[in-house]
Amino acid sequence: MAADPLLALLAGALLVAALAPAAAAPSCPHTNLTANFSADLTMLQHQLRGTVRLAGDGKCALELTRFDLLAASPSARFWAADGPAMADLAAGRAFSPLPLNKTFRNASLELPFARPLPRLLALYDPDTSSDFGHVFLPNGTGPDLDIAAEPAPTMFDNCIPLSETETYRLRWTLNASAGTVEIGLEAAVGSEYYMAFGWADPKANSPAMIHADVVVAGFTEEGTPFAEDYYISDYTECTLGKEDSPVSGVCPDKVYEDGKNDSVLVYGHRRDGVSFVRYVRKLDAEDAKYDVPVGATEEMAVLWAIGKLRPPDTMRPHYLPQNHGGPRDTTFGFARLNLSETVDNCLGPLDADNKEDQERIIADRKTPLVVTSAPAVRYPNPPNPDKVLYINKKEAPLLKVERGVPVKFSVQAGHDVALYITSDTIGGNATLRNKTEVVYAGGPDAHGVLATPKELVWLPDRNTPDLVYYQSLYDQKMGWKVQVVDGGLSDMYNNSVVLDDQQVTLFWTLSVDYKSISIAARGEKKSGYLAIGFGSGMVNSFTYVAWVGNDGVGRVKTYWIDGKSAAGIHPTSENITFVRCKSENGIITFEFTRPLNPSCAGKVECKNIIDPTTPLKVVWAMGASWSGDDLTDSNMHSVTSSRPIRVLLLRGSAEAEQDLRPVLAVHGFMMFVAWGILFPGGIMAARYLKSLKGDGWFQIHAYLQYSGISIMFLGVLFAAAELRGFFVSSVHVKFGVLALLLAVLQPLNAKFRPSKPANGEVPSRNRILWEYLHVITGRSAVIVGIVALFTGMKHLGHRYDSENVEELTWALMLWVLSVIVVVLCLEYKVVKRRIGDRSTRGHWVLGNTEEDDSVDLLHPDGTARNSESSASGVMEVQLEPLTR
Repeated sequence: MAADPLLALLAGALLVAALAPAAAAPSCPHTNLTANFSADLTMLQHQLRGTVRLAGDGKCALELTRFDLLAASPSARFWAADGPAMADLAAGRAFSPLPLNKTFRNASLELPFARPLPRLLALYDPDTSSDFGHVFLPNGTGPDLDIAAEPAPTMFDNCIPLSETETYRLRWTLNASAGTVEIGLEAAVGSEYYMAFGWADPKANSPAMIHADVVVAGFTEEGTPFAEDYYISDYTECTLGKEDSPVSGVCPDKVYEDGKNDSVLVYGHRRDGVSFVRYVRKLDAEDAKYDVPVGATEEMAVLWAIGKLRPPDTMRPHYLPQNHGGPRDTTFGFARLNLSETVDNCLGPLDADNKEDQERIIADRKTPLVVTSAPAVRYPNPPNPDKVLYINKKEAPLLKVERGVPVKFSVQAGHDVALYITSDTIGGNATLRNKTEVVYAGGPDAHGVLATPKELVWLPDRNTPDLVYYQSLYDQKMGWKVQVVDGGLSDMYNNSVVLDDQQVTLFWTLSVDYKSISIAARGEKKSGYLAIGFGSGMVNSFTYVAWVGNDGVGRVKTYWIDGKSAAGIHPTSENITFVRCKSENGIITFEFTRPLNPSCAGKVECKNIIDPTTPLKVVWAMGASWSGDDLTDSNMHSVTSSRPIRVLLLRGSAEAEQDLRPVLAVHGFMMFVAWGILFPGGIMAARYLKSLKGDGWFQIHAYLQYSGISIMFLGVLFAAAELRGFFVSSVHVKFGVLALLLAVLQPLNAKFRPSKPANGEVPSRNRILWEYLHVITGRSAVIVGIVALFTGMKHLGHRYDSENVEELTWALMLWVLSVIVVVLCLEYKVVKRRIGDRSTRGHWVLGNTEEDDSVDLLHPDGTARNSESSASGVMEVQLEPLTR
């Protein structure tokens, strides 16, 4: 028993001796990190994923596990920098000589280092200043060195491919203690596609989509990610319920009675042509009616699908999935899943066929590209400055130009942004970085603002490379790529205009004999179909719809639309030839040729006549899908033009179809006051108010006429200022100019009137001629002015389609008729008084009438009216009639 303490002491000594070498194992002198540290790489480009740890055994090396990366350029490297900003990365250095110009698939790497670790480890291409992703490495000492960093939203514990083509993947991380599961959906599809995943009804005998609880994830048209609970009640697209019918189809939970959205969006992005959305859902369903409870350790039936989204419209305010179509295990399928199992069958990053996610703009010959600057939101090549270039309101789009076609830029980005076209990917004057570049257009003078834009014209030629860049001369990475191709639509058609909202470009060429017209239309955004219509709106228009079917064949069909539902869309059989339709990256372009005047009769399409001398009103619409036959409300457009554009076919230009402008309304009101009230009132004062004492009638006459002329001139100035010019092209303007000249002639002719005759004298010949001229031109001016008012109303209705033009025209007619009735009544009294005067012809009054300029100008014989109020004494002689 006494030996036991000694044995215990000896055993303890041996244990300490055994552990002493391990405790004294050397650590890396270049970092304070411990082996417990780990951090995930953030993904910015090239589908980067991976986890960074410090190597064990005291080695000065970083270990990368589960490392994914799409192949980069030969200059890309692991990079050491002080931070993720452009300046920090530019001032950094290569961390490892390992090239990144190949694809890494779930790789494990070791990166040794012989100097202190940087604050930031990035994967960086110095030639293009591109950050593919990075990880922060903490410095100093403290307990935070042993704590793992927050996981990147793109990293999960498990991953399996869903589709046979392995373009759709499911990632998940189970948090059983919290009763939740975080799910990541990832697919190499276009931004207009949805990703759906969920659990099948566990009560069903076999996996089915009916009564399934799924989450539909995707991106809005603005690029915002979403994830929302859906419940499948029928194999149809969602039909929102009405009073006489319930909700049915694939619909959001929240549109059902007592339903709600139980999934929570965590993160989402579009990178390299791949959609990724992360969301979290509870295992136990709170919504027992529409959600399926998920067992953490149970193997359950799940289902998935991918397809196109239908954007919200006036009838359906939600993003709704359309029928996925396609074969099983490619666009939809079923599987068995146990969330508690550890599995990682996703080898390598998804590699999309089309990695260019930026919006596209195709330049044409006549339409200027408006260049502005605004804060960066989704710049395609991080890192980037706070402010970047926008073209036609699109952030750093991919610009496509054609050789031999001039490209016009209207630079309005500010005086601190000088636009230039360069061979350098970064811009900002490459000579400052000791690099060479070729400048194709622009430079220090290519700057302007909205009030004074600068026009820059660039003509790509056959020596222009296939890829150049539009950038700012003063700041790096504000612009993006310019793709240069051989000639296309702009070379094939003589004229082009951008339709309303700058979303559709229309091209056309009239035949030499003016018997036919060739038309092309090109959308500027992704859509399932593109339609253009001839009319003031889609309703009551002849429409041409183009789409590419599931078989990949482009089609163009013609319709007459007389309603807002599918029942109002009527196919027609127009004679269109040379039809072509294609979809490139979701952008639809179609072409056709048709006669100007259809040679048919008795059909509605026979009325679809195009007169090249008359403005053609054009509207457009886009939607998610078009079937061609058996149309339903699901074919309703998701976006349409807000107003028609008046295309002037002969002149090759266009103007917006606008509502009545307030300034033009003021112009019309002023002209009505002048020609409808003041000028007629002045004439009536001279005609019927001679009985007033003194020259009161003359003062009223002059005041009204001069007031009318003043208001008339103000009205002309308002119209000229609003229309930015004075054009004598319409009938209304021609009558208006004639009325103006006649009105101006009146005060001029009064200025040079001959002197009045003395009392008792006969008026001179010149005086009589002047009186005739004054009366005739005055009355003619009023008549022409009234005609100008009516032609103005007609021009208003033709130009603006104002809804109340007809009512205003009737009101003007009633006013004119009222004035005519008043004049006729007054004339009747005058004639009646004259007849009465003649019946008492035996009573004549001779005497001095003291005639002045208040002589009745409407009676050029110069006779004065009797007035009991005549001044001065009057000699009267009573003459008896002679009798035989």
